[in-house]
Amino acid sequence: MNKPDKPLDKPQLESVIAYPIDFPIKILGPNHPAFVETMTNLVQRHAEDFDPQSASSRPSREGKYLSVTVTIRATSREQLDAIYQALSDHPMVSMAL
Repeated sequence: MNKPDKPLDKPQLESVIAYPIDFPIKILGPNHPAFVETMTNLVQRHAEDFDPQSASSRPSREGKYLSVTVTIRATSREQLDAIYQALSDHPMVSMAL
């Protein structure tokens, strides 16, 4: 089977989200004293108008993990992709939804 000379372009999917929109992001990680501040600082780098004081957090039932919910004013899919990539790359983040 012959390989094509150049890779096939991926079709761009049309977004089902109308921007701008208030968009909640839940971040899960260890129940560490610096987790909330670290995550809100990371999100604020990509969403300058995000207010870190608006973040809420909740420990897991046994207290080992912490979930942090932030709501940003998302302006584009690229912005959301950048935030999720930064969160996924961070060593403290177990999951971002």
